[in-house]
Amino acid sequence: MADPRGFLTTRERELPRRRPVPVRIKDWKEVYEEQDLTVLRRQAGRCMDCGIPFCHSGCPLGNLIPEWNDLAWKGDWGEAIERLHATNNFPEFTGRLCPAPCETACVLGINQPAVTIKQVEVTTAEQAFAFGAVKPQPPERLSGKTVAVVGSGPAGLAVAQQLTRAGHTVAVYERADKAGGLLRYGIPEFKMEKSVLDRRLEQMVAEGTRFRTGVDVGADITGEQLRKRYNAIVLTTGSTIPRDLPVPGRDLDGVVQAMTYLPQANRAALGEEVPDQIVATGKDVIVIGGGDTGADCIGTALRQGARSVTSLEILPQPGMDRSPDQPWPTYPMIFRVASAHEEGGERLYAVSTSAILG
Repeated sequence: MADPRGFLTTRERELPRRRPVPVRIKDWKEVYEEQDLTVLRRQAGRCMDCGIPFCHSGCPLGNLIPEWNDLAWKGDWGEAIERLHATNNFPEFTGRLCPAPCETACVLGINQPAVTIKQVEVTTAEQAFAFGAVKPQPPERLSGKTVAVVGSGPAGLAVAQQLTRAGHTVAVYERADKAGGLLRYGIPEFKMEKSVLDRRLEQMVAEGTRFRTGVDVGADITGEQLRKRYNAIVLTTGSTIPRDLPVPGRDLDGVVQAMTYLPQANRAALGEEVPDQIVATGKDVIVIGGGDTGADCIGTALRQGARSVTSLEILPQPGMDRSPDQPWPTYPMIFRVASAHEEGGERLYAVSTSAILG
């Protein structure tokens, strides 16, 4: 257990501050300021090391949360990252992007605000990188087996790293010009700067993983060719086919899918030239969909200088607290304010789009 009295002496959550809205909407840097380690360790000390840690079942990865909370409280970042890496190849990604169902399953959350598990996770990863505790782990010997991984999103990267460390020769195929999948071209820079991704890719290359970017499997190379060249193939392609909205006016100019809009903005934010880029500068923008992707579009449009942004959500506005039919430790539908919502725009609820006029 971390601090045996931590949950008694510190009863509230303490999170890092978000940079001031007028400042952050003028750049593409991450929203959050760095948190003082004393505060972070105090939060880690609130973990009760429960006999049955429901945070384990809340986490889709089964992260060993009480173990690395204890190590973070002690400031032992080297051991903490080892426990994190035992179940999670990329805690610096999930610590920024995961919706944290572990926190809604936290036992302390029954009668106090939950431990800030997600923040402990990302801080542990960042401290481990800063102190050189995250090093390449090349295999001691090679198996002589070769594996092709098709797709370089988080699933492809994780399986490639594990197979490389097991001694197999792994090549990751990616049709985009750089590896990362949605981590690179779907997630806005203000949620995760791409230097975080590139840092991990450098580790993987040092371990022996090979990347074949700009190769469209099924077009540039066939599945049969891959089967002849490799002993095994792992398909981690994800889904880039968007769900459409079949309403009148869908085909009007200016109506675009998020995954057309966001990748262009990501490339531009990194200084790349984007021919015929779709931008929201000076426009009145409507975002249909109130989830994370919608919030990404809101934050992007505001940084591009949109005149107004309105978000339409088909469901009613949820309450601030759990409803009786979503009891602890389930992940509840409650009212949440993402950083992009805080930056501006209007959120409308219980709105079903029947047509687009123009």
